[in-house]
Amino acid sequence: MNDKLMGMRAALVALAVVCAASEAQAQAATADAASAVSVAQPAAADGVVVASDGAATDQPLPAGQTQTALTEPAPVQDNGGTVAELQKLIQNNAVTELRTTYNGSYGASLLFDGNEMQYYVTLFQQKNFWRVIKTSSDVRADGIYADFVRRTTQLSDIEIRRTKLEAQKAYTAKLIAINEERAAYLQADLDNQHAQQALVTAHQQETAQQAAQLEAARKAEQSKLDALRRQIEQMRQQTESGLPRRYR
Repeated sequence: MNDKLMGMRAALVALAVVCAASEAQAQAATADAASAVSVAQPAAADGVVVASDGAATDQPLPAGQTQTALTEPAPVQDNGGTVAELQKLIQNNAVTELRTTYNGSYGASLLFDGNEMQYYVTLFQQKNFWRVIKTSSDVRADGIYADFVRRTTQLSDIEIRRTKLEAQKAYTAKLIAINEERAAYLQADLDNQHAQQALVTAHQQETAQQAAQLEAARKAEQSKLDALRRQIEQMRQQTESGLPRRYR
């Protein structure tokens, strides 16, 4: 009889332990789910669907330097949320930055609070925290961080494209200025060439006219010379008339 009571008591104790464990797991899951906070989400950001074939990579920090997003976070209202909690931890240097990835002005960070064994996964634009997820599971933190990194890649695609287009526009404007300057030089050369051509043409016309006048004068003088020669010959013949032919 005593053995039977002892067996029943052991079964009740085991059942109580199982129930307590299940309740603890449920409370932990509820706490993780309640820690997701969205703040100041940009218009239509979640609706962006942009194909990207570039994989984001973690960027190592330079020696003795931390990311700007963490050292200079944008001020937020202390409303007791996860964002304000993380802001305080960052200001107090109470968290360690494990990973940070930048794509354009967007970024994702994975931070760790060693005192409380809590992970904070952030999605931000410039210095403004957009989303902050708090969890005690390193596996869940890594998964959320990977998802945030993919989102920064998608969100930054249009921004990166704009940057490239701005550079192309500036470069095209530079080429236009260079070619306009070259065209101006060539136009100056053409204007000078045309001016010189006009002078040469005028000179040629004037020279040709002078040559024609000289040719007419030469012919007139030649005709006069021929007439004088004929006159002289006639006068000679008249002077020598009456002389024997052999003396003419």
